[in-house]
Amino acid sequence: MSKIRVLVTDDSAFMRKVISDILSTDPDIEVIDRARNGLECIEKCKQLNPDVLTLDIEMPVMDGLTALKTLMSDHPLPTVMLSSLTREGADATIQALELGAFDFVTKPSGPISLDIHKVGDRLIERVKAASLSKGRLQRQSTMQQTTRPQAPEPASIAKPIVSAPVPKETKAPAADWISTPRRLASTKPRLVTLGTSTGGPKALQVVLTAIPADFPAPIAVVQHMPAGFTKSLAQRLNTLSKIRVTEVEDGELLEPGTAYIAPGGYHFEVRQVNGRLQAHLQQEEPRGGHRPSVDVLFESASQLTNVDKWAIIMTGMGNDGTKGLKMMKELGTVTSIVEDESTCVVYGMPRSAFQAGLADNVAPVDKIPELLLRLVH
Repeated sequence: MSKIRVLVTDDSAFMRKVISDILSTDPDIEVIDRARNGLECIEKCKQLNPDVLTLDIEMPVMDGLTALKTLMSDHPLPTVMLSSLTREGADATIQALELGAFDFVTKPSGPISLDIHKVGDRLIERVKAASLSKGRLQRQSTMQQTTRPQAPEPASIAKPIVSAPVPKETKAPAADWISTPRRLASTKPRLVTLGTSTGGPKALQVVLTAIPADFPAPIAVVQHMPAGFTKSLAQRLNTLSKIRVTEVEDGELLEPGTAYIAPGGYHFEVRQVNGRLQAHLQQEEPRGGHRPSVDVLFESASQLTNVDKWAIIMTGMGNDGTKGLKMMKELGTVTSIVEDESTCVVYGMPRSAFQAGLADNVAPVDKIPELLLRLVH
């Protein structure tokens, strides 16, 4: 098996060496070269065609965002961003994810982090996961370039939604989505719960920006992301969406037409208080390495009575959300939507839910809003 070929880009010689040393400790990874800025990175990507790129955001000559935008247009590669844990760094990281970066790793103590080894395992994990998406990323780019002048991209072509049970296969059928029969109007409170991870910020942008302002339910969202980044994500999505998008606060009453994003470092639960849905934040141990956890959100929703519920699982590594969705189904009625493999950056969390037989509906990410509106209405 060939090694994962990585190009490391950072303006600090110290950081380039330390990052390279960390990655080289894994026998499956080979650092093939290093670049000092975005311009040099672009040239070396064209020459060497690495499998994965690590890219710093703040650099002279050409910054990471400018380089990423150019690469995603001309030479798309799976990219892991390295970000400073600052407000500016968080905003830039969210923009990078929108541009197509695979994921990011935070530098623990600023642009030059002497303790970067603290996130070494996460960096290696993200690089390995990113390598698996190279072929898909480049195929999608080629397809977009060849189809744009002649016809709409395949994902934008409308297809009928049919009533049928989801077969218990080992793999979701690509570009095929399924709907439950039309629901009768209900006066009960409504709640949409949504969980996502790697690739989630871009998927959330696709989904939330397509929801109308008068959407009749609150949307409770868990996106795997460390503290300091979820507020920037919420603010960015709020500027793009018709509905209100906010980082949820403890004790906040959940209102229709609003998406509430769990803050990094806190589990997000939904409880009933005097007939109203209310957010509860807590810092119990991470679940499966995650805080916030999709399972925690879904499990809290399973305890809600006399509430119409929908659960969505989108792109992400691992299986977070499967146990919680199973509990929702065991303790009450819930309609689930699972993102189709064809549009997932990582087909992990959706695959887990599908293989567990918990997917009532399967849809590409750009069709999830339409499907959700049909189900809720």
